[in-house]
Amino acid sequence: MTSEGALLNRIKKAVLSAGGKGGGSVRLGIGDDAAILKPLQGRELIVSSDFLIEGVHFTSSHSPDAIGYKALARGVSDLAAMGARPIGFLLNLAMPSRRTGAWLDSFLAGLRRAAQMFCITLIGGDLAKNEEVVICIVVIGDSAPGRAIRRSGARPGDLLYVSGKLGAARLGLEVILKGFAKRSDAASLLGPHLYPNPRLELGAWLASHRAATAMMDISDGLSIDLERLCEASGVGATVYADRIPAVRILTNWQKRLKLPAGAALDFALNGGDDYELLFTVPKRNTVRLYRAPRSVPFTCIGEITRGRDIVLVDLAGRKSPLKPRGWDHFRSART
Repeated sequence: MTSEGALLNRIKKAVLSAGGKGGGSVRLGIGDDAAILKPLQGRELIVSSDFLIEGVHFTSSHSPDAIGYKALARGVSDLAAMGARPIGFLLNLAMPSRRTGAWLDSFLAGLRRAAQMFCITLIGGDLAKNEEVVICIVVIGDSAPGRAIRRSGARPGDLLYVSGKLGAARLGLEVILKGFAKRSDAASLLGPHLYPNPRLELGAWLASHRAATAMMDISDGLSIDLERLCEASGVGATVYADRIPAVRILTNWQKRLKLPAGAALDFALNGGDDYELLFTVPKRNTVRLYRAPRSVPFTCIGEITRGRDIVLVDLAGRKSPLKPRGWDHFRSART
């Protein structure tokens, strides 16, 4: 039987050194009753937490390496959405005894890879025994005073942008759920779902250059996350379907997965799990965007409006309410 102490030592050995020293802000990390952070003078701490639960966020079909990577990437995406720099993270992990062997080693390998990629340090956490795997990641970052971008700053007339491609993660999930993940031509479709890439560089640039008025990450789907941004800002929005950078679904995969003709747009609007940035920019600031990092593309998909209505203009120019149909834990099914 593996002891808790032995498990803690394995976690420390596997992950501790991966993310460096949190930019010098970590005075004492994992190994004591609590961590000690010493933020750089004049910086503000940004903190977020995220669950990853077996049977809700992942299944036995998901590799533990991908689960470990994604558990941290999801939290880091929240830092990106505020324009923050990652410092450290807490890993709270509950699991059954059967998962303390090879499964845990693979999980930690994915977690370590994410920590290295995002330059974030493991500074503590907790372990518990449970019948199913439950992961809670707490991420800590920092930003210059007053520079963190909130959801509540959008104003009528601002242009609405998204980064990257939308719907790719949902397409990858469909491949897994319908049993095609092991096909040789499926690997490129699985990446966005299994190994998302939080937009840290773009988020930090938008914050440091005061280019965006509001921002959040697209974790539950554009339709529901846009509603959240508009609600926080007290505004509405008009979105143009033909401008949305939706995933391209090849004909053979469309048939293989038995997807309807409008699946690409549906996935882009409602699929979730993309971890791209949704942000608003005043028209006077659009010239600044030409100087933004272009490692990831971003696209103007609409405009912020007065009132509270969120409207989708379809390919034929028809207007209709954009209903929030993304992921909601407390809705019995996608509607």
